[in-house]
Amino acid sequence: MLFLREEELRIAQDMLFFALRDLNDAADNLLAEFGFGRAHHRTLHWIARKPGLKVGELLAILGITKQSLTRVLGPLIRQGYVAQSPGQSDRRQRLLTLTEKGAELERKLFESQRERLLVAYREAGGPAVEGFRRVLRGLTMQQGRDYIDSLEAHRAKPPRIGG
Repeated sequence: MLFLREEELRIAQDMLFFALRDLNDAADNLLAEFGFGRAHHRTLHWIARKPGLKVGELLAILGITKQSLTRVLGPLIRQGYVAQSPGQSDRRQRLLTLTEKGAELERKLFESQRERLLVAYREAGGPAVEGFRRVLRGLTMQQGRDYIDSLEAHRAKPPRIGG
């Protein structure tokens, strides 16, 4: 078993701080042009990852209150970045999707971070990237792990051909 001293853990914490700051810098600048912040980015990201996302599911992913989500989601809907529709089986449900305008902004946000991720992954190499994914998974609570697993399982399904 790997023995880690407190100083090594503090260095890891420092590195996570700087990595997140630097990864988010370009996206933060772009969001500021629209009067948005990181909460708007997270909301756009998760709706893009799962079109038709239920509001309740988004609340669980973000770990915020309905009131906080309303402050974030309201402007995104009013300004035409997110559309909401009632659920098919339960009309009380609100399903969220990105509009064309919202998908364009989310794509720009992703692109603002994509190159930094690519460079870091290339520098680290495949085994390090896999190790990094395991570390991130270890930092993630079970609800987040389950959600990521469901996204990966959905992506791994072969496309259905025919009826």
